[in-house]
Amino acid sequence: MIQWFASVDTLGEKVAIAALWLGLVGIAATCVKQFTRADSEMVRKVVHIGTGNIILLAWWMAIPTWVILVAAILFGAIALASFFYPLLPSIDSVGRKSLGTFFYALSIGLLAVWFWPQNLPEFAVLGILIMTWGDGLAGLIGRQFGSHTYYLGGMKKSWEGSLTMALISAVMTILVLASMGTSLSPLVISALLVAIVATGLEAFSKLGIDNVTVPLGSAATAYAMSVILG
Repeated sequence: MIQWFASVDTLGEKVAIAALWLGLVGIAATCVKQFTRADSEMVRKVVHIGTGNIILLAWWMAIPTWVILVAAILFGAIALASFFYPLLPSIDSVGRKSLGTFFYALSIGLLAVWFWPQNLPEFAVLGILIMTWGDGLAGLIGRQFGSHTYYLGGMKKSWEGSLTMALISAVMTILVLASMGTSLSPLVISALLVAIVATGLEAFSKLGIDNVTVPLGSAATAYAMSVILG
C-alpha cells in the first residue's frame, strides 16, 4: 500500500487523496455521533486520531512543505475562529474551552517546516503520531479505566492514562525509526527517552497545549538522539 501511495504522481491527485481521507474521518465521526451513544468527547477523539494519520499520507506521497503549511494555516485559522464561535460543534462541544485543535494544526505546520526541507520527514511523522495515538488513547483509557488518579499542577490525571501515553509513544518511536533502518541500541534508547518526554509533557497540559508541546518535544528528542547516537 505504501508503494501505491508513493506512485501517485501529480500534486492534484495527492491533495485529492488527502482530502478524501479527511472526508472519511468526518463521515466516521458523524456515524459515531448519530448511531452510537458516544458522547462529544468520544467524537472528538475519533476526529483527533483520524485526522492525525494524514501525516502518513503526506510522508508516503511526498507532499511538498508548502502544501502542508498552507493546509495547517487554513485549519488553524478555522480552529481559532471556532474557539470564539461554534464553527466546529462536534469537536468543541465537550464541556471545556480548549485551543487544542488550533495547536494541533500549528504543530503539523511547525514540524513540516522543520523536517520536510531537511529530508527528514520521519521525525515530523513520529511527533504527530505520538500526539495522535498517544494523547488520543491516553484520554480514552484514562476516562474509562483511570481509577488510580494523581494531581499535577491542579490537574487530575490517571496512572492508567499516563502509562498508555508512555507505551504508545515508545511503540510509535520504534515503528517509525525502525522503518528508517535505525539499529537496535539507538532505537531502544530513543524510544525510552521519547516516551518519558512525551508523557511528561502530556501530564502538564492545559488548554490543549499538549497538542503542540508533545509532538515538538517528541520529535526534537528523537532527532537529538539520532544526532548523538548516530
